[in-house]
Parts: sequence; C-alpha cells; structure tokens
Amino acid sequence: MSDFESIPLWPFAEARKLRDRLAAQGKAEALFETGYGPSGLPHIGTFGEVARTSWVRRAFTALTGMPSRLLAFSDDMDGLRKVPDNVPNPELLRPHLGRPLTEVPDPFGTHDSFGRHNNARLRAFLDAFGFEYEFASSTDVYRAGTFDRALLRMCQVHEEVRQVILPTLGAERRATYSPFLPVHPESRIVMQVPMEEVRADGTLVWKDEDGKRWETPVTGGHCKAQWKADWALRWYALGVDYEMSGKDLIDSVKLSSAICRVLGAEPPVTFTYEMFNDEQGGKISKSKGNGLSIEEWLDYGPPESLAWFMFASPGSAKRLHKGVIPRAVDDWLAGTAKAADPANPAWFIHADGAAPEPPPISFATLLNLAGIANTDDPAKLWAYVGKYLPDATPATQPLLDRLVRHACAYWRDFIAPARAFRAPTPEEREGLERLAALLREREVEFLAMPPGPDKERALQDLVYDAGRFGPFVTTNKDGSQGVGRAWFQGLYEVLLGKSEGPRFGGTVAVTGVEDTVRLIESALARAAAKLARG
Repeated sequence: MSDFESIPLWPFAEARKLRDRLAAQGKAEALFETGYGPSGLPHIGTFGEVARTSWVRRAFTALTGMPSRLLAFSDDMDGLRKVPDNVPNPELLRPHLGRPLTEVPDPFGTHDSFGRHNNARLRAFLDAFGFEYEFASSTDVYRAGTFDRALLRMCQVHEEVRQVILPTLGAERRATYSPFLPVHPESRIVMQVPMEEVRADGTLVWKDEDGKRWETPVTGGHCKAQWKADWALRWYALGVDYEMSGKDLIDSVKLSSAICRVLGAEPPVTFTYEMFNDEQGGKISKSKGNGLSIEEWLDYGPPESLAWFMFASPGSAKRLHKGVIPRAVDDWLAGTAKAADPANPAWFIHADGAAPEPPPISFATLLNLAGIANTDDPAKLWAYVGKYLPDATPATQPLLDRLVRHACAYWRDFIAPARAFRAPTPEEREGLERLAALLREREVEFLAMPPGPDKERALQDLVYDAGRFGPFVTTNKDGSQGVGRAWFQGLYEVLLGKSEGPRFGGTVAVTGVEDTVRLIESALARAAAKLARG
C-alpha cells in the first residue's frame, strides 16, 4: 500500500495485524484500549503500556489512514482488597474494605472517593506526557447500562463461561465459582459468593454471609464481573480491537479471549510485553525497592529518554535501573535527527513533529564535567559549558539546561558516592604525562578551533596518541596499531574515579585544555603524595 508496509519496526508489525482484523470484521474504525487498576497510583509500567499502545496507533494511522480511538479504562468498580501503605489517613479506608473503589472515602480529601482520586491522578499523569486518549470509568460504564446487553448475554451462556474458568481453579473454588459479583444492597461490598441461580432474564439469586437471600439484577451497576470475565465482557461490549498487557497476564489473556468467543465475538489483537528486571536480572519487587520509579527516572533524564528506552524490543526482558539512563538520554538525542523517518523510534516519540535539535554537548560529557568540577550545582556546570559555548545560556539553550540539571542530579546521587580514585600504574603515569605535554604543545591551536565535531575528533586523536605506546598498543585487523581499552579505563579511573565514560576528547573540548592539564597534574600529584606517605 505504501512505504509503511515494509517497515520492520514492531509497531508497524502490530498495525498490520490490526488492519487485517478490521478487514475481517468489516470495521472502519479501530478501538485501542489500555487498562488501569486504580487501587494504586500510576507508575512506570503505566507509562510504558500507554506509550507503546500509542505507538501502535500511530503506525496504524500511517499505514491505513483509518480513524481510531484509545480508551484508558479504569477498573474502579473493583472492591478495595487491602489498605495501601502509601496513603494518608489509612484508618479512613479500613471500614470500607470490599466496597467498590468509587464508594471508598478519599484519604487524600480531594475527591468524593478513593477511586475518583486515583482516576484523577491517572488522567493528570497521562496528560502530563501528552497522550491522546479517552477516559472511561468502570463504575460509570456499568451504571450507565453500557454493559447491560453483554451482562444479559453472559447470563445466557453462564455455564459455558464457567467451563472456561473451572479447569484453572482448585476444587473448593470450582464448587462456588461464578463470573458474577453482585454488590450487596446494604453493605455495598462486592460479594464473592456462590450463585444459587443465574436466570436468563438477568437475575442473580444468592445468599450473603448471614444467610439472607437476595435477588439482584445483573444490569444497571448492581453487579460486576470477575476479573477475567470482566475483561472479556469489556472487549465484547465495547468492541475493543487492540490491547497490550504484561507477561504476567498471559493466562488471563487466553481465558478472557475464550470467554469473549463464548459471548459471541472475536477477541482483540493482543500483544504481550516482557516485565522489567533489576540490575542483576532479578524480578523487580516493590517490597525490596529494587526497581526504578518514573519519578526517579524523570529526576535524572527527560521523559523522551524514558520513551526511547521503552521503545526497543518490548517483547524482550530489559533491566531497568539507574545505569541505563545516560545511554538512553544520548541515544534519544542522537535519534532526534531522524524524527521524520518512520523507521526510527524518534518518529513515534515526537509524533507532533517537534523534535528538538540536540545540544552540542552529550549527556555523558555533562556527567564527566560534573565530576571534573566536583559539583551538583547547575550554575557551576554552566560555567564550564559557557567556556565551550560562549553564546549559550539557559534561556537560549533550554534543552541543554534541562540536561545540565539532570546531569547534576545524576552525578550527585549515583556517580559521586561510587567514585573510587586510584593511583596510576607507572605506564599510566607516563601516558598521562604525555597527554598533558601534548595538550600544552597544541593549546593555542585548540583554542583557535571553533566548538564542534572537528575539534572533538582532533582532541580524541591526541588522547589516542598519548596512549599509543608500550602495554596500551593493540594491533587492528588491518595490521595498523590501535590503543586498547586499558588506556581509556585507566584514564577514567585515575582522573574521574570511575571505569568508563564517553570519548574523552569530547570532555577535553568542553573542559578546556588548561583545566584538563590541571586535572591531570592534580591527579598525578595526589598519587605521588600518597606514595610518599607510604
């Protein structure tokens, strides 16, 4: 159909599946959905799911030109299972366990219920990132009768729905399972009780814990469906065409899809994304605190860098930790040059076409500068930047200013506490002395060069020349001599107290020859003094 047809990126692959579904169904508009459990606050996984779904939607629009909608659906009619440990006034919630979240008081005191409060937090969260979506409340949808026809249909095929779920349950649960959860007319608790009778006219007959018998209509918000049946009900009633979910919900997707077919509809195209791991590859646990929150990421990097990290290979497990942020920032900045190319992630991240021009200093270099300046003060870091870019100010370079602030925070919290300077080996001392001498010899030449890639390359060549001797020399495949990683690792460990970083020539270009030489001489003097003290 177009050039979009051959783009291999995963959002286009998903869009092609969705296009085929709509063609088979004879539909002219696609409905994307993403779900949210409002018993907790939005988190980094919420961002990932909505962002990825939005990217598939963008690919679908480009591929087909067909209209679409994205529905952010809140399961706010669920009963409150436990009191969260991160809310004020928890005693306010305890008497309301089991009641729909939209009938539980708001411990924050800002809305008429806990569910409405968290819904507002979700919408503010999505709005802050500029997502385009429609919002739906489970409570409102049930009460408005939107699900009534689907609920009546579920009554008619009640036993068939049960047979989908029963094989997955233990013996005791199998004996009592029903997809329906009536809301107790008096206590307002969402009841998990056996159904004595499920009538085709939509009446549920059941008893509460006191043995009192009730007849409850399934319609009008008087009951809701159990989780897997509820998901299928939503797909069936709303005509959902596409939904993503995490690997932990694979079985739920299978069961909900089977129930959707029992109800009489084809389930949507689904996509399973992998969960994040911690730095060691282990499962992230809130109780262990080994994950990374979205607030933490946004302290240390722009939201676009998080989007870049989320884009790559969502079907593969990724380690989410502080160490991935600098690379994600610089990869995003490099990608902005191709924001007009739909085969580049930046095309999805900057859907409005307003990709910024990357600043002339990388994020990794800013982290080096913070180490050289030994500061987490943006004003002091800007003093270095100003030497390299005399016309740049926070006002004229707002993106660079954001990066400076992120770099200061990242250096303060992660790099500075972990720094471990060491004394140079004799060979490293010789190489550092050679580097300082070469810099002094060509200082006037470098001062005359304008900022930019040519100056950075020239300084990087000089860094190579300083290390091209003795144990640091390597032989390339073509027989030429190169410089091994050991030289650069020693450079970083002796001068900056860490084992790696960006190309050192870029750091020298921004720091300046004079300050770089001073840094080298200070490090060598410090090591000599320590050696003299024994």
